[in-house]
Amino acid sequence: MTRTEWYLEYEIQINRPGLLGDISSLLGMLRINIIMINGVEDAKRGMLLLSKYDENITRLKSILQTMETIKVTKLRQPKLRDKMAVRHGRYIYRDVDDHKTIRFIRDDLGLLVDFMAELYKKDGHKLIGIRGMPRVGKTESVVAASVCANKRWLFVSSTLLRQTVRSKLIEGEYNPDNVYIIDGIVSTRRATEQHWQLIREVMQLPAVKVVEHPDAFVQMTEYKIEDFDYIIELRSHEEEEITYEPVESRQFSQENEFSMFDF
Repeated sequence: MTRTEWYLEYEIQINRPGLLGDISSLLGMLRINIIMINGVEDAKRGMLLLSKYDENITRLKSILQTMETIKVTKLRQPKLRDKMAVRHGRYIYRDVDDHKTIRFIRDDLGLLVDFMAELYKKDGHKLIGIRGMPRVGKTESVVAASVCANKRWLFVSSTLLRQTVRSKLIEGEYNPDNVYIIDGIVSTRRATEQHWQLIREVMQLPAVKVVEHPDAFVQMTEYKIEDFDYIIELRSHEEEEITYEPVESRQFSQENEFSMFDF
């Protein structure tokens, strides 16, 4: 019989010495293994557990609910956000109005890279948009996540080094294990029919596609924001406003400084 992962999270009501030891002993008596443990946010503790029998999890929940020293807030099979919380000690924050939108600040780059790497590891089509101002770390985070996920990344359009727009891929580059990166502003401003044909081909692949500046991308294409599985917002600080006019003027004022690659 296979073992099942569970996520346990509780708030500490009375922080006394030996509390964690008592809970660990209880898990041991129920033959539930602890995979990972960490403090989450302020007064919470999260655990990734492994249990062979689901009824032992039911027993665990009933016992923990009788304890005055803790309050169980979550006991469920782990979601990706739960695993990130245990690894990094804090939760990923979603937009209140749109749960597909997930917000990060530059200080959270490690958490962002780990989160995207987990998304990349899942098989099949996945469309991810990433918003942010220049030099906040968007492209670097996308590439770093590809490395963490052991995936090859390919720029369909980009401004990482020079403004690059591709009109075709070679045979070995059509691979569902690749991560395809598209700069929405570069593609819409410098699009040729061959380039858009390539984007349509890439969109049909059962692979991960990451679109920087997705709002600009959908304005000039047949794709919609609703087509995206996740929208990631990356800011230098929590109060930063993401606008597109400075981004567009910055990217396309550099045409005299950098040559444009079309291939």
